[in-house]
Amino acid sequence: MHALAHIRSQVSSLRRLADRHRPPGPARPRVRRRGLVSAVAALAVAAATVATGQVLVGTAPAGAAAAAPYSWKNVNIGGGGFIPGIIFNQAQRNLVYARTDIGGAYRWNQSTSRWVPLLDWVGSDNWGYNGVVSLATDAVDPNRVYVAAGMYTNSWDPNNGAILRSTDQGNSWQVTPLPFKLGGNMPGRGMGERLAIDPHRDSVLYFGAPSGNGLWKSTDYGATWAKVTNFPNPGNYVADPSDTSGYQSDNQGIVWVTFDPSTATGSNLTQGIYVGVADKNHTVYRSTDGGATWSAVAGTPTGYIAHKGVLDAVNHYLYIATSDTGGPYDGAKGDVWRYSTTSGTWTQISPIPSSSSDDYFGYSGLTIDRQHPGTIMVATQISWWPDAIFFRSTDSGATWTRIWDFSSYPDRSLRYNLDVSSEPWLTFGAQPAPPVPSPKLGWMNESVEIDPFDSNHLLYGTGATLYGTTNLTNWDSGGQITIKPVVAGLEETAVLDLISPPTGAPLVSALGDIGGFRHTNLDAVPPMMFTGPVFDSTTSLDYAETNPSVMVRAGNFTDSDRPNDSHAAFSTDGGANWFQGTEPGGVNSGGTIAAAADGSRFVWAPGDPGIQVAYSVGFGNSWSQSSGIPANAVVESDRVNPMKFYGFSGGKFYVSTNGGATFAASAATGLPSTGNVYFKAVAGHEGDIWLAGGTGGLWHSTNSGTSFTKVTTVDGADNIGFGKAAAGKSYPALYAIASVGGVHGVYRSDDSGATWIRINDDQHQYGNIGATITGDPRIYGRVYLGTNGRGILYADVLGGPTGGPSTTPSPSRSASPSPSPSRTTSPSASPTPSRTPTSPPTSPPPSGGCAVTYAVTGQWAGGFQGDVQITNNGSAAINGWTLRWTYANGQVISQLWNGTLAQSGAAVTVTNVSYNPTIGAHATVDVGFLASWNNTTNAKPTAFTLNGASCTVS
Repeated sequence: MHALAHIRSQVSSLRRLADRHRPPGPARPRVRRRGLVSAVAALAVAAATVATGQVLVGTAPAGAAAAAPYSWKNVNIGGGGFIPGIIFNQAQRNLVYARTDIGGAYRWNQSTSRWVPLLDWVGSDNWGYNGVVSLATDAVDPNRVYVAAGMYTNSWDPNNGAILRSTDQGNSWQVTPLPFKLGGNMPGRGMGERLAIDPHRDSVLYFGAPSGNGLWKSTDYGATWAKVTNFPNPGNYVADPSDTSGYQSDNQGIVWVTFDPSTATGSNLTQGIYVGVADKNHTVYRSTDGGATWSAVAGTPTGYIAHKGVLDAVNHYLYIATSDTGGPYDGAKGDVWRYSTTSGTWTQISPIPSSSSDDYFGYSGLTIDRQHPGTIMVATQISWWPDAIFFRSTDSGATWTRIWDFSSYPDRSLRYNLDVSSEPWLTFGAQPAPPVPSPKLGWMNESVEIDPFDSNHLLYGTGATLYGTTNLTNWDSGGQITIKPVVAGLEETAVLDLISPPTGAPLVSALGDIGGFRHTNLDAVPPMMFTGPVFDSTTSLDYAETNPSVMVRAGNFTDSDRPNDSHAAFSTDGGANWFQGTEPGGVNSGGTIAAAADGSRFVWAPGDPGIQVAYSVGFGNSWSQSSGIPANAVVESDRVNPMKFYGFSGGKFYVSTNGGATFAASAATGLPSTGNVYFKAVAGHEGDIWLAGGTGGLWHSTNSGTSFTKVTTVDGADNIGFGKAAAGKSYPALYAIASVGGVHGVYRSDDSGATWIRINDDQHQYGNIGATITGDPRIYGRVYLGTNGRGILYADVLGGPTGGPSTTPSPSRSASPSPSPSRTTSPSASPTPSRTPTSPPTSPPPSGGCAVTYAVTGQWAGGFQGDVQITNNGSAAINGWTLRWTYANGQVISQLWNGTLAQSGAAVTVTNVSYNPTIGAHATVDVGFLASWNNTTNAKPTAFTLNGASCTVS
């Protein structure tokens, strides 16, 4: 890990490539500091695993012990990023998956009409697995699903890619690392699918690799893979050969695999296989003998790349949609072709051929109505102006109709009604002049899919969300189809900053690509992103601690698009409305910005190289250059003294006591000098600062940064935040993305960092986290977590105390991350060693009786989570308590909180801990636990005793 310190230094300031609503210049991603491994070591391990082994990823929580579990869920935004792939299972109705470029994979839940995230177990050591380059669902056994995972093929992702495979529709996974990298967020990621399952013999899979690595095959359900050495063409198309970063200069490789189901019966090997290659001269290959031999398809059109290859096995046609680039942001020309698999004839069926001056786009988003195979649809891969175009044919491409046509310019006649009332921010706050609509049908429309069981049901992905319709055939009868977002549960934003002020809206966010939001209700989609001005990405947020209605944000947009707008904006009503002032010369990116404690002034460190830190008295009407602090420093404000601001750059801490006019370097030494460093000041405590320095550790100052003390209880810290103090405490609760006892996770401390509890688990790691975390100053225990692709998470204590002593977690895995991922399938079957209660019960049996509610709150293969609520029905308090029950099916508790556990065989005894010995009259106490079960029966106990007395059970 330390051998890659130079790589961390080079990439510490980089951000992920934005999924923008207009053609961007690629911005580099923020690469994780933690969990990096030697590329050589990773390659060696992966190569061995491909040949011989596999790594099991289970669904049971594991990792560091926690004093109380947390309930995690997304703050509701709805989408927010590119959906490059939607995959319907061809045998089971309503079994649908969606893949994202940086946010993992999802499965549709028909009963709740929500998407279920499947890769939240991906952690800091393998964060690239949240880049899903391809997904395949098995038509023979619909329980099987496969993911080709890996985010970048260049150095930005330190690990190789992997094939993830599941036999329970993604509830649990096994992992086979590959000997090369994959690029779920690389150019060309909308082409596909690269991963395909033989529709007759489902033990056979093919995968088209990038970077010249060729075609790969598995014959054992994806457990092991071997290169197809006789496949003749690994691809040769690169977007920009001159790009030295390796991002635009990667060979996009083999981009799709399609089987012809009509060439086999039963469980025989499918003989006809088609492969799409990123090669403008030879873009389609096939095998007619089950993969024994391969050749370029004769007469394949040249000059373009086949983004999609969809086969109609009824009419014996292969359709391809082509573009002159790999996308997803670009593509100026393309065609649609139909190939007769019986006669070998190619027919151009482009709705608008590439030879026409009206063709200013490539084609993608190709789909067939499996109920009526002669009905096909195709989309413009990119048509920025005035909007995307979808084409539909009911005669195998002989004739087409468009989803919209020009009537009398600039007016258009529409075959659709786009209803975004559930996600109103999809207008992006725009009111463009006709013919440009708001909202748009979309952009980057690489995946357009008709439900194989329902001709009226279509889903399609865009650069910002996922849309669908349920009355698609209205198109053919001259009516309008209704299109709506179908994105509930799918959250894909990259989160750059979060604030939770003491009054007003509980959460305000800074997001990549879609600016940010003010959430008055965490479970509701906000009406609009920030406007006045709109930022493509908001890089920094702050509020005035003692006047929290005053807020400030800084962000990015392209100056040439809006030359009169500023990269900083202000609010005086808690973020409900925003206005802008001026800005220093030369500013093009947001950097960091800070508000004085009383909102009287602001300090801004723009992100542009060489642009100096500046301060403004008032709301940015004018800016003056600060002195004594380097350009591009990170700036923050003291939360008590309005004239005090802080900065950090290159291992040095800077302090201003005159409102940002001048800064002076403090005498503090030993602070981290490389990588991303985040620091924050504590509300109500002047000069109290916490600094998270990645592998450099967590540091604390109580004298305005004159000196810092390293926190010895923390191995490394990515970020730090504060929330409401625990009951009986005066100092805020601390929340950190950190490593404690060798375990990386999300932690809380209620005692100023002396001890920590882990509040996430191994099934809730969310990949690349670290940019931001904060507690809620109004609700003890609540934490807000920013991710790079899984949106904003918030969590509350589940059955925990309102305040009590923390416990130091014991490590359950090595402090040095393994180069290949590993997870246990379930909590340990061995119970926690019995412990003697700190003091015996002092109360007699409850005089008024007791009641117990026992609930299984979560269950998975081999394990479950439970909650026990004890109620004292008597009129007198119980001081000291012991609860006993017996299991009937061999259940074994492995971890328990809010009590002291002793289990002997089936008999369970739980005694109070020091902070909850008393159960008041008619009051309750909650105990939570993790346990194993036999996967057959998990019966609830039927009898409980409290201090020897029987309780009623519910």
